[in-house]
Amino acid sequence: MMRKREFLKKAGLLSASALAAPFLGHGSKATNVKSLVTEKTESGVPMKLVIGSDHAGFPLKVPLVKLLQSWNYSVKDVGSFNPEPVDFPDIAVLLADEIISGRAELGIMVCGTGVGAAIACNKIQGIRAALCHDTYSAHQCVEHDNVNVLCLGAQIIGQSVAQEILNNFLNAKFSTEEQFRRRVNKLDQFDLVPPRK
Repeated sequence: MMRKREFLKKAGLLSASALAAPFLGHGSKATNVKSLVTEKTESGVPMKLVIGSDHAGFPLKVPLVKLLQSWNYSVKDVGSFNPEPVDFPDIAVLLADEIISGRAELGIMVCGTGVGAAIACNKIQGIRAALCHDTYSAHQCVEHDNVNVLCLGAQIIGQSVAQEILNNFLNAKFSTEEQFRRRVNKLDQFDLVPPRK
């Protein structure tokens, strides 16, 4: 049976940087993403982030928390706190509550593929989540769609790619252009529409 990474590579679903990520050590010549990140502070107070994962996302979430803290973000981890099985919708609710309450500005949710995390988060009123495994989507989802939760798949991308995606997501700003504001306003109206029977 073909191993998952070999299958993804053959199918063209795994980038060269993702393939290399598990092999990048301390002596790597990979881009130092930290040096590209703009420090997000307002009056000297770090931007507040919330991060969560299920058991499948836990191995990627742990180094990402340390990375974000090294970038001078205030990070609240809502779980999971170990690799024991947990249901991602439960973590998504905790993460969303931090954003909706105003205790966090943006969220990062990590599961196996990122798909379940995105579905769960998008079911919650006031949350706009995007699954991003490339740097372009990571900044455009904020610039055009005012996304407030980034979803990542720990089984799809490696830590180096995740760092670049986070860099693009956290440094993006929602466009002031009327067309994007109008479209996001229409998305917000969906929260007020009762479900069809």
